[in-house]
Amino acid sequence: MSKDAMRQEQDARTLLQQVFGYQQFREHQQQVVEQVVAGGDAFVLMPTGGGKSLCYQLPALLRDGVGIVVSPLISLMKDQVDALLANGVRAACYNSSLSATESRQVLAQMHAGELDLLYVAPERLLNEGFLEHLRSVEIALFAIDEAHCISQWGHDFRPEYIQLGTLHQMFPGVPLLALTATAEKQTRQDILQRLNLDNPLCIIAGFDRPNIRYTLIDKQRPYDQLKHFLVSRRTDSGIIYALSRKRVEEIATKLQQDGYQAAAYHAGLDAATRRQVQDDFIRDDLQIVVATVAFGMGIDKPNVRFVVHYDLPKNIESYYQETGRAGRDGLPAEALLLFGYGDIVVSRGLIEKGGNPEQTRIELQKLNAMVAFAEAGTCRRRALLGYFGEVLEKDCGNCDICLDPPETFDATEDARKALSCVYRVGQRFGIGHVVDVLRGARTERIYSLGHEKLSTWGIGKDAGQEHWTHLLRQLVHLGYLEQDMANYSTLKLTEAARPLLRGEIELRLSRPRSKPQRKKKTTRKIVGIEYDERLFQLLRARRKEIADRDGVPPYVVFGDASLAEMAATLPTREEDLLQINGVGQRKLERYGAEFMAEIVGFISR
Repeated sequence: MSKDAMRQEQDARTLLQQVFGYQQFREHQQQVVEQVVAGGDAFVLMPTGGGKSLCYQLPALLRDGVGIVVSPLISLMKDQVDALLANGVRAACYNSSLSATESRQVLAQMHAGELDLLYVAPERLLNEGFLEHLRSVEIALFAIDEAHCISQWGHDFRPEYIQLGTLHQMFPGVPLLALTATAEKQTRQDILQRLNLDNPLCIIAGFDRPNIRYTLIDKQRPYDQLKHFLVSRRTDSGIIYALSRKRVEEIATKLQQDGYQAAAYHAGLDAATRRQVQDDFIRDDLQIVVATVAFGMGIDKPNVRFVVHYDLPKNIESYYQETGRAGRDGLPAEALLLFGYGDIVVSRGLIEKGGNPEQTRIELQKLNAMVAFAEAGTCRRRALLGYFGEVLEKDCGNCDICLDPPETFDATEDARKALSCVYRVGQRFGIGHVVDVLRGARTERIYSLGHEKLSTWGIGKDAGQEHWTHLLRQLVHLGYLEQDMANYSTLKLTEAARPLLRGEIELRLSRPRSKPQRKKKTTRKIVGIEYDERLFQLLRARRKEIADRDGVPPYVVFGDASLAEMAATLPTREEDLLQINGVGQRKLERYGAEFMAEIVGFISR
């Protein structure tokens, strides 16, 4: 290693510790930093919470000029800038939320060399007037965050991203980074090609978020299921995603009536209301945000402890990204998905309304992959990572299938009843009507169709609706029935059903699970180290007081992971506190004394 490289590494490590408070690089971070500081391009795929931001923040501090970060979400820019300012980094954003006066001030700072990092939206960056400003200053690097937005195969394709491929021609010699947490093989190839990256360092760090517990349950009475899940999570921060604005409003209202600090967040609300909800959530004044899956929250809140999908996401990328908003601090988090076949019909209808046939084809393909993931009876994490081309050698041990394998039973006779019923109703009806016939329902529709006269009417009245619904779904998944999504989800028998109907084979199926597990009381741990929960809560309370006093989100003071580490190691001297991850020199000076006083007081009690 050359002397310059050694000096560069020393500078990077010094900044890592003094500015950001981390004792060492995470895997792959140092490679990327060295590549970019030396002037090279890089493509970085790391899971949410994996440390992507440091890959461009550190080089921007080490290289001359201002680092330009392209981000599609104004709210995410604000979070990043707040955190950087708290660490003593000169950062700002330049977007439509600024007044004319504020915009001029930011540009003046940039021209005066007073900014290390500037966050901009893609459409603002490519405005000719702004490009003129950039041509007159020294640029350290361009970082394209959420780079999957440039690909038509990406789940959040944005046409304005495509023009970012011209940056290399306009600013030759300036290193370019593309960063994302969600990109399967086709999307990754698109990113490299469209951005014209020059011999880039490609880092594929993997997709696994082992701290997230994935759970999927059959959607029955969804709000009751949600309440059951929340009973033991009264103090945790969480996000609930739903398919429509109307449903978002309904869920938020019900939660408020049930005593939860909850609020709706969707594109139909005015900007001021959305901003207030976001700020309240980030400052821990709001426990739960209910949002539409189509509207990205763009939050950088590390202590989200759970994400619930009340409705089925349209693709695995969205599911992965949205669940990834839980547990960014590395502490245990939960992802609950309520899976109902009615959601598939709604999503398919929305997709087919699109005017671009090729885009429609891609989105339907991705929806089918999402359904296949939801129906799989194998380890959730293996199925999820497998979609992204990553192989998990053994079951994860941290999903509902691994922790509580479904109970099975001899379903041969019940399956024959269900298949016979599908045949008797003419293979022209969906799951709901078939279940009604099996259970002997006395509805107006049954009588108008004459289905009470069928031999299969009432033959399943000894079992509940949940049992038959779950059984029919499994018969679809196993290939004994097919569901015609384009024709009101009608059920039809397949060739595979014949030997089962004739009694030539036996069949075991799982019993339905409609209740998520409540959180069990366990000893709190972080990275295998037990910590005192009482002290942790005292430190959280002190953090909230400081955050309110300084007008910043609590996580900007210290993250939950840092507080947990303090509660485990009980630092009472400055040199000990500096060994805690997330405690840099600037934060030690601003907050160290108050947190050490809290720890000393706890020890002396």
